[in-house]
Amino acid sequence: MRILIAGIILCVVAIVVIAMNYHSKKRLLKNLQNMMDEAIAGNYEVTKLDESMFSLLENSMHRFLDDCESSAQNINEQRHRIQTLISDISHQTITPISNILLYTELLGEKDTKREYIEEVAAIQNQTEKLSFLINSLIEMSRLENGIIKVHTKRQEIQPILEAIQTQIHANAEEKQITFEVKSTTELAVFDKKWTTEAVYNLVDNAVKYTEQGGKVSVKVIPYSMFVRIDVTDNGIGISEEEINKIFGRFYRSQEVSEKEGVGIGLYLAREIVTVQGGYMKVESKKKEGSTFSVFLPH
Repeated sequence: MRILIAGIILCVVAIVVIAMNYHSKKRLLKNLQNMMDEAIAGNYEVTKLDESMFSLLENSMHRFLDDCESSAQNINEQRHRIQTLISDISHQTITPISNILLYTELLGEKDTKREYIEEVAAIQNQTEKLSFLINSLIEMSRLENGIIKVHTKRQEIQPILEAIQTQIHANAEEKQITFEVKSTTELAVFDKKWTTEAVYNLVDNAVKYTEQGGKVSVKVIPYSMFVRIDVTDNGIGISEEEINKIFGRFYRSQEVSEKEGVGIGLYLAREIVTVQGGYMKVESKKKEGSTFSVFLPH
């Protein structure tokens, strides 16, 4: 009889312990879930935590979330400092560069001695390159630090193609390159200003690295989830070893070192497309040409 009673008591105690353990774990999980939910919502606040066994995990989670919050604050502060620095650099450089360009234009319009005309033209050319480089670096920094905000909406792609055709006309004509743009009625989700710049960078590269009398074409291909913009040329092509390198900052192949450029165009193009929820791909064969594809959300 005593054994039976002892067994019953033991069972009851075991059930109580299991129940307490279950409820403690359930409370712990609920508390952790609440902490995570508050952190995600940006409303996380420190709560009173004891030193029990289960609360050790809660303390660890609290320290982790607190560190995350501090890191986020540091990132925001750093981003603000970078934004201020970029703004200062922009203001401090744009004015003197604009003045140099203005003075060289005035010198070019005057009855300048013939031996100085080439020097004036060279100064103007190099100043324009410097202006382009500084503007590209500023854009790159703004994109990388999330300072530039894109404003995407569903709209027609055709206006982008028409703008690029106008922009590239002179360069293509100078090299007697046939530039073809296939009209489209397709819609996609994108920021018009920045997407125009991204696709123009691809077209500009295609014209730059295609030989005299070559061909560059742009066409749009619709998919269920994305719209694809292909920029195709029959230029020098890219080797397999360099395919994964060409989107790097300031990367330039040894084979095109004599061409003008600083290696920012492709990097900027991909960053612009990526920040809009799209992506880029490239297919190329040496001495046959390349196709750069921009995929934009449909």
